[in-house]
Amino acid sequence: MPRDASACLLDPAVAPVVPRLKRRSEFLRVAGARRKAVVRGLILQARRHAASDRNSGPVPPIRVGFTVSRKVGNAVARNRARRRLRAAVELVMPAHAKGGHDFVVIGRAETLRRPFAALVADLKTALERLDAIDEGAGKDGNRTQGERL
Repeated sequence: MPRDASACLLDPAVAPVVPRLKRRSEFLRVAGARRKAVVRGLILQARRHAASDRNSGPVPPIRVGFTVSRKVGNAVARNRARRRLRAAVELVMPAHAKGGHDFVVIGRAETLRRPFAALVADLKTALERLDAIDEGAGKDGNRTQGERL
C-alpha cells in the first residue's frame, strides 16, 4: 500500500547512506577518545580511525552511531529523536565531515523541541568544535568546483 505523505524530506532511495556503528565496543571506542562537543540540540563524540582499524579490512571514511537515553522520554519520543538525528546526519555528514572518523550522535531532550534547521546548524557547529569539518566544503555546504567526495 503506497504512502500518501511522508515526514521525511529525502527519498531513501536517493539519499546517501552513512555507514553505522552498531556494536557496543565501537561506541565505547569512540567514547574512550574523550573528544566531544556539546551543543543545544545534541552531543557529538568523535574518534579518528586508528592504523590498527585500517589493517583489519576496508574501513568506511565516516561511520556514525546514534544513541538516545531514557532521560529524553518514552520509546516513542526516543525513536522520534533518533529519526531527526539520522535525517540531520544524512544532510550534513557526507558534505561536511572529515573522512577517517567515527562519530556518535547523542540525543538530548532539546532534540525533540529544536527546529530541524537549528538541529542541522548544531551538528555543523559540533563538527567545527571537534575540528572534524571538511575544509573542502564551501560556505553554502557544497563542495568547491573540481572536488570529489
